[in-house]
Amino acid sequence: MKITEIETFLVPPRWLFLKVSTDEGVTGWGEPVVEGRAATVRAAVHELADLVTGKDPLRIEDHWQVLRRAGFYRGGPVLSSALSGFDHALWDIAGKVRRAPVHELLGGPVRDRVRMYSWVGGDRPAGVYEAVAAQVEAGFTAVKMNVSGPMQAIASPAEASAALDRAREARLALGPDRDLAIDFHGRVSPAMARRLVRMLEEVQPMFVEEPIPPELKGPALESVVSASTLPIALGERLYSRWDFKPVLDAGVAVVQPDPAHAGGISELRRIAALAEVYGASLAPHCPLGPIALAASLQVAFATPNFLIQERSVGMHYHGGVEMGRYLLDTRPFTCVEGYVARPTGFGLGIEVDEAAVRAAAEEGHTWRPPVWRHEDGGLAEW
Repeated sequence: MKITEIETFLVPPRWLFLKVSTDEGVTGWGEPVVEGRAATVRAAVHELADLVTGKDPLRIEDHWQVLRRAGFYRGGPVLSSALSGFDHALWDIAGKVRRAPVHELLGGPVRDRVRMYSWVGGDRPAGVYEAVAAQVEAGFTAVKMNVSGPMQAIASPAEASAALDRAREARLALGPDRDLAIDFHGRVSPAMARRLVRMLEEVQPMFVEEPIPPELKGPALESVVSASTLPIALGERLYSRWDFKPVLDAGVAVVQPDPAHAGGISELRRIAALAEVYGASLAPHCPLGPIALAASLQVAFATPNFLIQERSVGMHYHGGVEMGRYLLDTRPFTCVEGYVARPTGFGLGIEVDEAAVRAAAEEGHTWRPPVWRHEDGGLAEW
């Protein structure tokens, strides 16, 4: 079997899909994208295509090594995301050829269902109690939310108290038997993060995500981890096991590689294994489309130290476009009491509606993240 064609599709709301075709008619799908830089990643995918075209798609690890290392310059969000999409598609092909779900090729399932969480509140959180209550009513046992919008390096007592009040609203709606994850989205300085994590101990979140920007690893991250008893999670802006080593050394409790950014299924497995050495859990970041979620779930079902899976249904960035638009059958993602059942379909376990993808690609998108500014006009972290 040989790879014959590489195609990419820029589709709403902010996604990029990849189709890998072979001379035996077996195809694989991937999702290589950086939110807000989809066209840039698309260019990288097509630059890398020469390295796999005409090759055997079942040599997944060899392709992974070549796609990452053969160009001399490696890593970072763009190249790692392009690599991720190829990796998804090659595993999809392998599962279809061997007539098995990917998680069976990874050693078999270690669980029968995977716990999911939903987003509430938006970028500038509001209506928290009502939003959380709606997710509880829908059967979810965990939600994640931002607790603030833009935040100064040293925020006022009022801002800090407002963040705590939002978390209290969520906890009130959840009750003591469900879980709350709190996302700082890298908006907070180390000094402010140390203050907030102590304050938030009251609501006992499952974890606090990305408390500081990702470039502040080392002592700054260690200081936040040691400031409270709360589990610290991060990783959506880390792109390889080498990136995760120093944050695990700093004491992070939950790693959050993104299946579309961090080298795909192959590298997520390795990052999870590295985390296991530290007693840390895997909770993949995935506010993206159906292919990335399918890839992430395949890893979740085969990973002993998996914790919980993010999903993007109803996310405020989508403008009403949901992942079901691109699937022939949405049942693989059906949540019952906050859990999704183990997929049994071959490969990634989903059937992409190629006609819908091609039609949507005619529309495309130019999604960009917002640019935030503080009251003095200085740039704020989004």
